[in-house]
Amino acid sequence: MAQALETSSLTTEMIEEVIAGLSIQGRIILRLLLIQYLDITHEEILYMVSDRPDPRCVSGKKPVTTMTQESIMAMIERRNEYRRRARLRRERTWLQCVALNNQARMASALATRAAALLTARGVSSETMERLTGQARSTVPSTTLRLLEERWDKNEIPAEEYQKHRLVVEMQTQLRFAERFTKRLDLAQRERETSDRTTLHDHEIGHIWGIPAGTLAARKVKFLAQYLTLLQTKCSGVAAGPGDRLSLDLWNETMRVLSHTPIERSIATYDGLERTESALLEKLATYALIRIPEAAETKFWNSLVYGASSNAMHSETTRTLFGLQRLVSIQRDLDAGDEALDEELLTRTTPISKEPESLATQHESGPSELTELQQHILHTFIGEDVSGRASDKW
Repeated sequence: MAQALETSSLTTEMIEEVIAGLSIQGRIILRLLLIQYLDITHEEILYMVSDRPDPRCVSGKKPVTTMTQESIMAMIERRNEYRRRARLRRERTWLQCVALNNQARMASALATRAAALLTARGVSSETMERLTGQARSTVPSTTLRLLEERWDKNEIPAEEYQKHRLVVEMQTQLRFAERFTKRLDLAQRERETSDRTTLHDHEIGHIWGIPAGTLAARKVKFLAQYLTLLQTKCSGVAAGPGDRLSLDLWNETMRVLSHTPIERSIATYDGLERTESALLEKLATYALIRIPEAAETKFWNSLVYGASSNAMHSETTRTLFGLQRLVSIQRDLDAGDEALDEELLTRTTPISKEPESLATQHESGPSELTELQQHILHTFIGEDVSGRASDKW
């Protein structure tokens, strides 16, 4: 219980204060391990550049200096690349959870409103329970094909057609809600794993450029110092040299830092769905769950993992453009009952069989040809001297 009280008082400010109190090597080790949350200062970058072993020492030559502009820029670029990957991973897992949570709520709301519309049309509660139970095993394609055939043959009135379509829509949204909920559970576990992930030793070694043995020794030394100082700060009692350090403090450190605000990246369009307008249109369709069930998984994977063959990958890591735009579209949607009812009625209304286009053409009458159209027509058909169309063709 005492240890629980100690870790419960841990804050982000305390973590940063303890790290700032370490020596410069300790600060670098901790900030590299927690690079997705903490930044490395320019002073620490200069120290890493000067701390790297000079390969010229191996050949017996006396090194002049290792602090060059090229070496500093190379160190900054390596730091930026690893920091970018770690923070994009954190942002991606967060966007996944937000988008899937919104999709699950939208699917549940659409299913609820479809059930309400069916109840208003006289469907009994026993029938609704049976239809809900059959939602997982129902094949909508066969039902829709038979329903369209009956509508084309005038074997079913418009009201009955819409009632059957509402049943199909309700069952489809129930399946989508279950799918999004399961996917959300996986995304949340992935996010928790990502929040607890630190840089590996070989990654830190690539940034810093020191041998693996030296890095391992420093990591053990300064992690122990950090946990000792943090335990002292939380409990208010100085830890002795023989006291056992609790790893719960490190886990609590990761948990506390995972609640810090997420740095939003500026993503650029990467060619998904070939054009940006086509992607935004499909995202709007996806947010309203109008997308077919068979195509939904592929489109989601293309947003999250960049797995679409229609995407042109110019980024070195996964792009977040699609996920960012999807979350923005979801926030702007009207999820009220009236809006959802109107959306469902629009989807389920049968296509009119009246030849409206032909009637419009007869009412408007034939349009006269312009001079340019007449010139093009005469060029292909030809004219005789009297001005009549030639019969040579």
